[in-house]
Amino acid sequence: MKETILVGVSEEQSPDPLDAVAWPWRTERLVLRRATLADSDALWEHRSLPAVSEWLGWIPRDRADWDAEYPRRLAINLAIELEGRVVGDLMIRLGDGWGQREVADAARGVEAELGWTLHPDVQGHGYASEAVRAAFDICFGPLGLRRVTAGAFARNEASWRLMERVGMRREAYAVKESLHGTHGWLDGVTYALLAEEWPRPTSPRA
Repeated sequence: MKETILVGVSEEQSPDPLDAVAWPWRTERLVLRRATLADSDALWEHRSLPAVSEWLGWIPRDRADWDAEYPRRLAINLAIELEGRVVGDLMIRLGDGWGQREVADAARGVEAELGWTLHPDVQGHGYASEAVRAAFDICFGPLGLRRVTAGAFARNEASWRLMERVGMRREAYAVKESLHGTHGWLDGVTYALLAEEWPRPTSPRA
C-alpha cells in the first residue's frame, strides 16, 4: 500500500462524513473505530519499524516528526483493535470523482482512497484482509460511496496481493512513476472496486 501524503482537512469540509457511521464497527475478530490522540504511541510502535515504513508514502524522521503530523491524520484514520490492543490503522480518505462541468456536482464526495498498516507481530492471520473488507462495508454502506481505490509500489507485492484477495481490480500499472527514498524511481499499481461489485453485508456485527 502506497499511503498518500496528507495535506490536512479544512473546516469547510465539515460536517465530518465519517460521523454517518455507527462506531465502533465490529468484524468477526476486529474492532474498527475513529483514531484518537491516545492511539499515537501504539501506532508509532509499528509504523516506525522499517518493515512497515519502507512502503509508506510518508516516513517520519523521528518521534517528534510523528507527533507533529499525527493529529492531522485523525479526520480520516481508523484504529484497528484486536482483543483490545491497537494493532494497526486504516485510512478512509473521501474524495471526488471526475465529471464534466455540468455534472461535476454529482461527482463530489463519491469516492474514497484506502490505506492501511498492521503490526508485524499480528500479520499472517488475515487481519489486514478482514479490516479492508470492513472498510468496503463502511464505504458502500453508511457512507454511500460508489468507488474505492488503493495504490501501491509494484514491488510491494504483499500489499497488492491483499487488494486482489479482497476483490479489487487492477486498473493501472505505471512505469517508474513513484520516487522511493531508498529504491529510486519505482513502478506503481492502482486498484479499485465499485459498489455494485461488492455484495457483502453492509452492517457491523452486534
